[in-house]
Amino acid sequence: MANFHHQGSEQQKQEQQKMLEEHKLHKQNLHKLQQDKRKKKKIVMSSLGGIFLILIALGVYIWTAPGSYDDFAKCLTEKGAIMYGEDWCQYTNAQKGMFGNSFKYVNYQVKTDLVKRPTWVIDGKEYPTVQSFQRLAVLTGCKY
Repeated sequence: MANFHHQGSEQQKQEQQKMLEEHKLHKQNLHKLQQDKRKKKKIVMSSLGGIFLILIALGVYIWTAPGSYDDFAKCLTEKGAIMYGEDWCQYTNAQKGMFGNSFKYVNYQVKTDLVKRPTWVIDGKEYPTVQSFQRLAVLTGCKY
């Protein structure tokens, strides 16, 4: 009987040893999975950061890039032409859109008491609604 008891405890030791090894292996696998997860998170965050920087650079380029009508818009301002409107108005925004990036050179002022938007004031005379470049050129002598 002592021999049987001795064999039982030996078997228990082997099972315990096996369980400890499995536990250690499980712990190692869990640690590796956590490391892999952190690496993936770093890669994703770095990628998102890179994309964000590219978008900022693109926005800066678009805002600062020369527009097709820079000289025309600058000439209008030099001649004293003022465009009044409101930023919520679709017609004001349509006129702005005609200039694209060059609109930054137009003398534009928000004015709330307008009857029609936008309204251009050139040489003290009002020209309500969206104006074509041809009309603005005739009124100011600027070339577009």
